[in-house]
Amino acid sequence: MGRREIREQIFKLLFRIEFNEEQEMPQQKEFFFEPDGEEESPRFKTRDIAEITEKFDRIVEKIPEIDEMINEKASGWNTKRMGKVDLTILRLAVYEIIFDENIPAGVAINEAVELAKAYGQDESPAFINGVLAKFVD
Repeated sequence: MGRREIREQIFKLLFRIEFNEEQEMPQQKEFFFEPDGEEESPRFKTRDIAEITEKFDRIVEKIPEIDEMINEKASGWNTKRMGKVDLTILRLAVYEIIFDENIPAGVAINEAVELAKAYGQDESPAFINGVLAKFVD
């Protein structure tokens, strides 16, 4: 899997946090990596599962800190009021900008905007870009 695909899978797994209790997440991770319906072979290679899980766990550990940063930068918005898709994309991107030294900030922002185009509402890409730009000023 390429980096973009890995990032998209991390986004999808992170999105489940909004709908499940913390104690349910280990089981949600298992469900996430199971083959779909009639597929007999796994959807993910072992190394992809390891990479997705590792980054997911690091992000989850930092969510309170990340949310605090987002609340500081998102003028007039609070993470409790944001759409779940936008919030999940922001969490992933802020983690990459602030804590992941292997990903340039510009790449993290661009990838977040692409996720917003694919999964968000019409105004999501501009909103995501506007908030994330404040992290690199």
